[in-house]
Amino acid sequence: MTVKKNEISYGEMERDILSEKIANRLLTLIKEKQLRPGDRLPPERELALQMKVSRPSLREALRALQMMHIIENRQGSGNYVASLEPEQLVEHLDIVFALDDSTYHDLFQARRILETAVAEMAATNITDEELQRMEESVSRSAGLINDPEAFLEADMELHEMILRASGNRVLPVFMRSINKISVMSRRRTGDFPEVRRQTARDHKMIVQALRTRDPEKARQAMLVHLRNVEKKMNEIIYPDTKGK
Repeated sequence: MTVKKNEISYGEMERDILSEKIANRLLTLIKEKQLRPGDRLPPERELALQMKVSRPSLREALRALQMMHIIENRQGSGNYVASLEPEQLVEHLDIVFALDDSTYHDLFQARRILETAVAEMAATNITDEELQRMEESVSRSAGLINDPEAFLEADMELHEMILRASGNRVLPVFMRSINKISVMSRRRTGDFPEVRRQTARDHKMIVQALRTRDPEKARQAMLVHLRNVEKKMNEIIYPDTKGK
């Protein structure tokens, strides 16, 4: 049910509230889709009264949101929720994913294209020393199943090792940007112990495939891993589909 604009409760704020908290309240309304792209905010004076904040504090919060391309000021018309296109919000990725779950599909598509290629190249170029470090990382992560944050760090570490082992100097530019984005999805799926256990098994299979120095085996092992994680993400976003 869509909330009518005049029914939105912007929330009351203490007079000494920091501008960050004002901005966070507006962001919450956007995440909850009470405010949508193109919606006009109340006039500054009215909004300040509703939130019980000073107009200077409100202006500071609005300026911060304008810099993030979340709010746009239209001269003579007022402040509006911006289009919220992902391209404009790349520095604020939590907002991108909070607003549009379908963005995860694009993320996994990009990961399937790039990370399988990285695994193929790593199979050809990997050294014995790199393989040993990866096996140690996999072994260590197996003991972190019950620590989601530590497991996430180990997960990212292994993928970074594979990236370095590829020997390609250009792919890291793309992959590190994607990895920054993927932290959001990894945290979301990593909340489930069964996902962490499956990821640990997948990582072991990837490293075993790399040890064969067979590019196709390495590519397939990485693809299976990414599909497993994407399936769980789809189950989270679309529970009625059971990840299909």
